[in-house]
Amino acid sequence: MSSLNASMKAKKSLTERIFHAVGFEALALVICAPTAAWLMNKRIFEMGVLAILLSTTAMVWNVVYNSGFDYFWPQSRVKRTFAFRIAHALGFEGGFILFGLPIAATWLQIGLLDAFLLEIGFFLFFLPYTIAYNWIYDTLRQRLIARRRCAAHKAQTSCR
Repeated sequence: MSSLNASMKAKKSLTERIFHAVGFEALALVICAPTAAWLMNKRIFEMGVLAILLSTTAMVWNVVYNSGFDYFWPQSRVKRTFAFRIAHALGFEGGFILFGLPIAATWLQIGLLDAFLLEIGFFLFFLPYTIAYNWIYDTLRQRLIARRRCAAHKAQTSCR
């Protein structure tokens, strides 16, 4: 890996991690709440509140999970291939089911089996969504970093 390529992979700050998580959850909320309400024949309010509860939980899990993930498999040492992104998404979603199950069962007043089936439905949506969102986010982030470094380099060389 070239030093320029390695230097372009700047560490993510806590602020950026929060921005990443909020963007991920906001877009998912816009897609999931109305779709789940329609599919489950529930009021949008019920599914909207559940989506917000799960979203809030997921944002905290997202920050914790991705911080740990980046610590053990940093971008500077591990190429983020498609297979790697699938493993990342499976780990995140699999862990999140453990948190989401009791929340869904309690809020909708359904049994754990029904809540598990609901979580599986969310999993089937979120697995490809997670892969796509993170791939697009990382691609746009790398381009932004490259543009900023290029602009900074041009500014420094024109000042000399």
